[in-house]
Amino acid sequence: MEKPIYLDYNGTTPHDPEVIEAMEPFLKEAFGNPSSTHWYGIAPQKAIMKARSQVAGLLNCRPDEIIFTSGGTESNNWAIQGAARARLNRGNHIITSQIEHPAVLEVCRYLEAIDFAVTYLPVDANGLVNAAEVEAAIRPETILITIMHANNEVGTIQPIKEIAALAGAKNILLHTDAAQSIGKIPAEVDNLGVDLLSVAGHKVYAPKGVGALYIRKGIHLENLMQGAGQEAGKRPGTENVLEVVGLGKACEIAKRDLKKNMAHMQNMRDLLYQGITEGVRQVKLNGHPQNRLPNTLSLSFLELEANRLLEEIGLEIAASAGAACHSDTVNISQVLEAMEIPIEWAKGTLRLTTGRMTTKADIENAVEVITAAVNKLQGETK
Repeated sequence: MEKPIYLDYNGTTPHDPEVIEAMEPFLKEAFGNPSSTHWYGIAPQKAIMKARSQVAGLLNCRPDEIIFTSGGTESNNWAIQGAARARLNRGNHIITSQIEHPAVLEVCRYLEAIDFAVTYLPVDANGLVNAAEVEAAIRPETILITIMHANNEVGTIQPIKEIAALAGAKNILLHTDAAQSIGKIPAEVDNLGVDLLSVAGHKVYAPKGVGALYIRKGIHLENLMQGAGQEAGKRPGTENVLEVVGLGKACEIAKRDLKKNMAHMQNMRDLLYQGITEGVRQVKLNGHPQNRLPNTLSLSFLELEANRLLEEIGLEIAASAGAACHSDTVNISQVLEAMEIPIEWAKGTLRLTTGRMTTKADIENAVEVITAAVNKLQGETK
C-alpha cells in the first residue's frame, strides 16, 4: 500500500534532508560533551554556538538571547512561569486568550491555582484577538501578556505588534508562542516587539524534542530547573547537541527559503480549498479568510462527524480533526468553541495543512478522495 498523502504539517513536519545531513556527524564521531574542555568537546561546543547563531538569524536577534530547550512546551512553561515568578513583586495578573495551545493554557491554570490571576480573552468569529480588549484587560498588577503568534488549528495570525505597543507602554512583558509561525511567515522579534518567543523544532522540519526560547536582553526569568551552568546558567543539563544542530540548520533553511516556501504552501493550500469547495456544497472555512498562515486550511462539513470522515479517508489522507464525536457526546476543540462555530458545523471539522514537500499531484489526489468521502457521508445523512 502506498503511504497516505501527508496533510498534517501543523501536527509535525518531516525532517528536512539538509537537517539530517547536518546532524549525522553528531550521531557518529562528534559524540563529546560540549562542556568538556578536551578535544572531544570542541566540535560539539562549536556546533551549539553555530546553531545559536542560526536560530538568532531567523529571529533577527542576538545569539545570546537564544536558549535551547526540549521544545515548545518547555519554552512556554519557562517563559510564563519564569516571568510570573520573577515579577511577583510587581503584581500577579496575566492576560492570555481562549485559543492558546494547552502548553500555554495549562500553565496559566496551574498559576491560577497558586494565587495568580488570569484573564482569558475571547476571540471573534475568525479567531482573532481584539487589541482593544487586551488594553481594557490590563490592570495595575498585570505583569505578563501571552498571546500566540498564529493559531495552530485555524491559522489566524494575531495582532502581536499592536499588543506589543500596549504592553511596552505599561512595562508589561509580552510572550508569544511562535511554534506554528516560524518558517511560515516572518517572525522577527524586533518587528513583532515581543520580549519572549517560543520555538518548537518539530514544526520547522527539525527533530522532535528540541526547541528554543528567545529572551530579550536584560529580562530576567526564574529558572525552571536547578543544576549545572549550561546555557549561560539559565537552563541546566547537558545540551542535546544532535537536535540543537538540527534546529539550527532548520532555522537557517527557514530564513533562506522563507518567501519561496510561503508561496508554495499557500499555492497548495488554495488549490486544495478550491478543489474541495468546487466538489462539495456544504463546506465552511474557519479562521480569518486572508490573515492566516499560508499553509493552514480548517474546513467544517455540515452535519458530518470528523472522526467518521477521518476513518473514511484515513488510508489515503493523513489529517487531523477539530472535534471528536462519541455515541452520546461531541467534544469540540476549545478554539472552535471560542469562535462560536455552530455545533452542526464544528463537529465535522478537519484541519488540512500543507508543507514544503506537498506536491500538486498530492493536492489533486487529496481533493478527489476528500470530496468523494464527504459527498458519500453527507448523502448517508440525508
